[in-house]
Amino acid sequence: MLITIPKVLDADTLRRVREVLHRAPFQDGRLSAGMHAERVKHNEEVSPRARELEELNRLVMGPLVARPEYQHGALPQRVAVPFYARYRPGMAYGDHIDDPVMGPPGGRYRSDVSITVFLSGPEEYDGGELVIRTTFGEQRVKLPAGDAVLYPSSSLHRVAEVTRGERLVAVTWAQSMVPDPARRELLYELNLAREHLLREAPEDEATARVDHAYVNLMRMWARV
Repeated sequence: MLITIPKVLDADTLRRVREVLHRAPFQDGRLSAGMHAERVKHNEEVSPRARELEELNRLVMGPLVARPEYQHGALPQRVAVPFYARYRPGMAYGDHIDDPVMGPPGGRYRSDVSITVFLSGPEEYDGGELVIRTTFGEQRVKLPAGDAVLYPSSSLHRVAEVTRGERLVAVTWAQSMVPDPARRELLYELNLAREHLLREAPEDEATARVDHAYVNLMRMWARV
């Protein structure tokens, strides 16, 4: 399941993020890649030692985790700080699946949900689509600056080669209370119906049944 979240970052926040990224030091993105990914990864990332990371993480993660689409789509148990990636002409990231376990010793987490927040608008670069392979074929994602997309970390995906301009993104992950992506999708869709019924028919018996089903499925499937 792919979930797009529009306008995670407003114009002022996005402008500030871009200003901070402009002065931040970048390094070869392969330094953070796993054994397979480093063979197909060709981008740059803000250095993990950069002083700018604290401000970037506050600017990006605060609005992201506050969005109900994120909370209900990811059902996060643990949330990772983002990587900030830059793609210039000739750069790409070939087919790969995100590492199943990430983080430093003592701070490990399982990657269940991958999130990309677009920091450059589609008019600023050519190519650079996030291409996610799904059961319905390839989905090519290239969203407006400030928008985000969530998808299962188990998905085979790539970033197409950038042929003009500069692609800036923040990429992060979540360990979900519900590791199975099919169950997360079912819960997400059921919750959409549940919230609609709670707004439109809060006293209806059908509303109570749907609410009880959602709550008890969460109880059944959540790992905390």
